[in-house]
Amino acid sequence: MNQLTEFMAGEAVFQDFSQGTMIVFLGLIGLSIAIGMLARRYVFPALMNMFSKTERIDGKTLFAPRSVAWMVGTLFFTESLGYLETLGAVWPQSSIDGLSKIVFTGFVIMMLVAAYRLVDYLDAFIVVEGDDNIASRRSLASVAESVGRVAVVVIGAFVIAGYAGLDLNGLIAGLGITGLALALAAKDSVSNIFGAISILIDQPFNVGDWIIVDGVEGEVVNIGLRTTLIRTSADTMITVPNSNMVNSPVENFSKRRFRRITPKFELEEDSDPESLREFCDILLKKVNDDARSIKEDDSWVRVKAFGTAMVLVAGNFYCVSSGSVQRELNEDILMMARETAEKLNLIFFEPRARSNK
Repeated sequence: MNQLTEFMAGEAVFQDFSQGTMIVFLGLIGLSIAIGMLARRYVFPALMNMFSKTERIDGKTLFAPRSVAWMVGTLFFTESLGYLETLGAVWPQSSIDGLSKIVFTGFVIMMLVAAYRLVDYLDAFIVVEGDDNIASRRSLASVAESVGRVAVVVIGAFVIAGYAGLDLNGLIAGLGITGLALALAAKDSVSNIFGAISILIDQPFNVGDWIIVDGVEGEVVNIGLRTTLIRTSADTMITVPNSNMVNSPVENFSKRRFRRITPKFELEEDSDPESLREFCDILLKKVNDDARSIKEDDSWVRVKAFGTAMVLVAGNFYCVSSGSVQRELNEDILMMARETAEKLNLIFFEPRARSNK
């Protein structure tokens, strides 16, 4: 302690700082910057890797927001100033007191900024890769992030107001007086917030689902407190208020257990009845024997109607809920029908060929 006091003692060379004091002060600044960088690059990723529930966090490529480094650095700086003073450090009291207040204020501001940025990492603690309820967890994480941002902004506003010297008691009392007016003015926003809560509870859809609601079709990208973002097939983003989502019928394609294929075949009116029945039986057997086809008891191929100069044969099949499987099986059914018709000498109806006769 005596050695530190002797090292920092001496005549002032800059703003009441002696040469030794300047060296200790600048060294403390450098050490604070280094501590902040280490916290951002190593400590934060290690903590995320330890406590997060997702495999996306590997603890190697993830860095904390820069505000975390500034927050840790300013906190270390202010605490170190007081600690060195207990060890006998001789500081220019007036200068250090003012600087400590400025740095601590910076710490508080950086803490609020860091909290706002760290809200984006909430999904790492909510979403579990491979979980059966991963879609609902993503929806919960989406709303939790929105709630977290609002909470940080509100708390930050009160903290900054306190630092600015505003009367918080009067501010809180004023909120009670203006609460009714604000509620009336923000009734749509309140409806949207309750809409977000209803979506989380009822789960008519989750993040990643493909839906049609209120004339909008697309993939749910984000569920916020006020709105839900939907990406359309044209890769555009549409913002839909949550109150509209709750008050409108939602068609969720991602909830399908299977997909339906309903082919139709138009054959010439003079087709042999026995050949038509055989066509239906053969095509039905071929499709049911396909591994991609499901719900065999509900599948059928039958003569559906007689039209002008043609016979209409319709079918009904099911496959697993996959767009690619549906397209492939539909194509194969058409090819099976063509091959079967040729073997039975059945001719598909062609209006243009008939008009030329």
